Amino acid sequence: MNKVWLVTGANSGFGRAISEAAVGAGDVVIAAARRVATLDDLVAAHPDQVEALTLDVTDPAAIDAAVQDVLARHGRIDVLVNNAGRTHIGAFEETTDAELRSLFDVHVFGPAALVRAVLPSMRERRSGAVVQMSSMGGQMSFAGFAAYSGTKFALEGMSEALRDEVAPLGIKVLVVEPGAFRTSLMANAVTSAEIDDYDDYAATVGVTRAMAASGDGTQPGDPAKAAALILAALDADDTPLHLPLGDDGVTAVAAHLDQVRDDIAAWEKRTRATSFAD
Repeated sequence: MNKVWLVTGANSGFGRAISEAAVGAGDVVIAAARRVATLDDLVAAHPDQVEALTLDVTDPAAIDAAVQDVLARHGRIDVLVNNAGRTHIGAFEETTDAELRSLFDVHVFGPAALVRAVLPSMRERRSGAVVQMSSMGGQMSFAGFAAYSGTKFALEGMSEALRDEVAPLGIKVLVVEPGAFRTSLMANAVTSAEIDDYDDYAATVGVTRAMAASGDGTQPGDPAKAAALILAALDADDTPLHLPLGDDGVTAVAAHLDQVRDDIAAWEKRTRATSFAD
């Protein structure tokens, strides 16, 4: 039986690539975006397989209504892809509460609401999959990405617990951690206003700002190849929880894990000796 996919942020980047890969596999895609006109060409090319759905993932009421509508018309959602998102660049000190809360709404609260909305029907069928589009920045971070990585760390922590809860019910959870892929993410980056004494951050956050400004369009990662691998991972008997993507993504995540191990080893004897003597 062909699958029914609900993909957020389906109009561009990974969302578009995953939607096209699912269509290529013969599946049905409910392609969600805030501006559905950007999906007109995809719908026109595959009118029997693609439906455009207007959805703002920061609107919980709209999420519940959308999921119930899809279930009423298709009977099930086999795969939820939480892809909608954006990036943010700025020093920790520069990032305002409003900017941080806005980013958490998109990357954490929106995906959480969608997961809660689809799980009852998945549990009833003892089948389904949740794909959380994170980032290599969900495993490690660096100057300028405190807010962005903070949201992705939160998403990954929630997803690890989710996997343990729903795996016995036949539901898969896949956390995707791309490196630099040729999407519009950096082109649409939100940047915090620089503080007055920005020179203190010029050698750290300044480098990240320059990288983001100059690197768009030259990223090495191919979203279509990433989408094909995501579908393969979902079809595998041993679907991984974490799937770093791209040579740079795999290298960065592996190096971070090595650094964590080094930190633990350097202090291990003393940290283990912090229990009560009795």
